[in-house]
Amino acid sequence: MASQNREFKFTKKNFDFLRKISNARTGIVVPDDKFDMFYARLSRRVRKLGFSDFSQYCDFISSDSAGDEVLELVNAVTTNLTAFFRENHHFEFLKETVLPKFLRENKNERKIRIWSAGCSTGEEPYSLAITLKENLPANLHWDVQILATDIDSNVLAKASKGIYTEDRVKDMQKKILRSWFMKGKGSNAGSVRIKPEARSLINFGQLNLMDNWSVGDIKDVIFCRNVVIYFDRESKVRLINRYADNLKDGGYLFIGHSESLYKITDRFELIGNTIYQKIR
Repeated sequence: MASQNREFKFTKKNFDFLRKISNARTGIVVPDDKFDMFYARLSRRVRKLGFSDFSQYCDFISSDSAGDEVLELVNAVTTNLTAFFRENHHFEFLKETVLPKFLRENKNERKIRIWSAGCSTGEEPYSLAITLKENLPANLHWDVQILATDIDSNVLAKASKGIYTEDRVKDMQKKILRSWFMKGKGSNAGSVRIKPEARSLINFGQLNLMDNWSVGDIKDVIFCRNVVIYFDRESKVRLINRYADNLKDGGYLFIGHSESLYKITDRFELIGNTIYQKIR
């Protein structure tokens, strides 16, 4: 499996060790075809730490002096593909079905709690914030909070800034772009920034879905898209049941376009395209 002309020697034994560490920390199953990806992403860590090969890096990861290096490993190998209003039918369903329901059922407490689990660089929670801001009556002063979490500390740092290159928003509706983004000038030319009114709804925090986490208030909606596809079945069952425990009866769970809860749980019913509702 090892190839020639690499800067650092990287063996199948190294790969197996590192993907085992990654799996134990994240629950993500890493297939054999990710060998080259692991090398490409982790060779930067090997180089930065001054090691001559991956065996030294593996020894370091195993040592008591590794510190936060396991987190650096996870940051390097986790995939963070995302986009604003990705799988837009989810945001349309939120606007047309979920929010009108909340306006009726939550009208006394006027409170909505949403969790973006695996939020990556922030496009998903900001898309949620924009949808909520545009479709909830401002004069009624609803208490809306979006929790946005990810295991990767690097992408969270980017997400919390809310700054993106213009190519990240080039396909967005012009009305949304004008209403919710500020265009950079001078040294910031070529970038846009989310307006504070949308940013104010979101609390960002680091969270490993495989840990014994707590997320505060029971949620009305959970977005966890293109995350569980990487987990083994046991991890999926455990996580989805914990989502059910932290979601109100009748609440909604949105998952990715290639994911399914079929034979994973009986606590949700499928009500739309990768949209599930918790059974009361």
